Amino acid sequence: MTFQFTSTGKALLALCSIFLGFLPVVTGAEALLPPQQVIQKTSDEVKQALREYDYKLDVPRATRIVKEILEPHVDVDRAALLILGKHWRTATPQQRERFKNEFRMLLIRTYTAAFTEYKDWDIRYLPLQTPLADKKAVIKTEILQPGAKPVAVDYRMVDTNGAWKVYDVLIEGISLVQNYRTTFSEDIARTGSLDSVIDELSKRNAEGSKASINGAARSPAT
Repeated sequence: MTFQFTSTGKALLALCSIFLGFLPVVTGAEALLPPQQVIQKTSDEVKQALREYDYKLDVPRATRIVKEILEPHVDVDRAALLILGKHWRTATPQQRERFKNEFRMLLIRTYTAAFTEYKDWDIRYLPLQTPLADKKAVIKTEILQPGAKPVAVDYRMVDTNGAWKVYDVLIEGISLVQNYRTTFSEDIARTGSLDSVIDELSKRNAEGSKASINGAARSPAT
C-alpha cells in the first residue's frame, strides 16, 4: 500500500498550513470570515503550544498537540465517506469505524511529519466566493515562500452544527480526498478486501508511531 501525493513537498506544506505557525496575510480591508477564522485560530493555537520547546526532539508530544488542536476542526466522517466511495455503502459499521480511526491517525502522523519539514511560511487568504448560507465554503489561499512561486491551496469546508470543519484540501487544484480515494480503491481491488486494506493501514500507523517514539528516545536532551 502506498500513500503518495503529487509533489510531496507541496502536499506536506499544504497539509501543515492549517495548523503551523503561519502568519495570515489578509488582502483587502475585509476581516477574515468564520471559516477562514477557523484556519487562523487553529494555526495560532498550535504555534503557541509549540513555542516553548523544540518539537523536533519530541515527536510524540507534537503528535498529541496536533491531535488535540487539529482534530476538532476536521470532518473525518465526511472525508472517510468520500474516500471510500462505493465501498462505504457496502462496509459494515465496524469497518467504517475502523477505517475512520486509522485514517484519522494517518492524517495526524502526516501532519506531524510536516512539522519537521516546514516553518516560516506565510498564508494569504483570497476573497471568499461561496455564500456562507450554503453551509459549505471553499477557502482559497496561497502559501508564500521566499524566492518561490506561491502555492495555491484550497480548503473545502462544511458548517456542521455551527462549526466550520475542513474535509478536503486541494494543492494546485489536486484533491487530497481524491488522491486517497484512488489509492484505497486500487488497494481494495488488489486485495479484494476492505479489511485487508484497513489492517495494512493499521500496521503502518503502528510502525510510524513506534518509529516516532524510538526516534524521540534517541534524540539528545535539550
